[in-house]
Amino acid sequence: MAETPRALYPGTFDPPTLGHLDLIRRGVQLFGPLLVAVANNNTKAPLFSAEERVDMLRELVADLPVEVEYFRGLVIEHAHARGIEVLLRGVRTVSDFEYEYQMAMTNRVLENSIETVFVMPSEEYSYLSSRLIKEVYAAGGELQRFLPRSIHEKLLSRLGE
Repeated sequence: MAETPRALYPGTFDPPTLGHLDLIRRGVQLFGPLLVAVANNNTKAPLFSAEERVDMLRELVADLPVEVEYFRGLVIEHAHARGIEVLLRGVRTVSDFEYEYQMAMTNRVLENSIETVFVMPSEEYSYLSSRLIKEVYAAGGELQRFLPRSIHEKLLSRLGE
């Protein structure tokens, strides 16, 4: 029987949501130990620094076989350097799929030894995004049922600054 491939779940995680945790748990079920890589992508104007997002995720996955780190540059190059064989990506909507499909095909051209696996979230998180959560909170609303308690508190604190 073949050994389970090493998998990486990349993203900005700004902030980490219960939808992200759902995908992390699914990734662990599929691949065993999982590497979660936080993108240090300042073009998205993140609310939290890469270091803060790494720390939040490490706290949230402390009970799982998950390693969390951040990276700069192309995810496919980071994955290759780390000996990763699979990129795990969440797909919520058709527009997500179109974008992720383009990225997967581009990544395949750049490094054909790494496959991309798409995983759909649980129904309760199928429309959830970090961008949506930040927009709702910035406008005075709350969606705390979609965030771990510690992340909800950090988000309220940050937006209250």
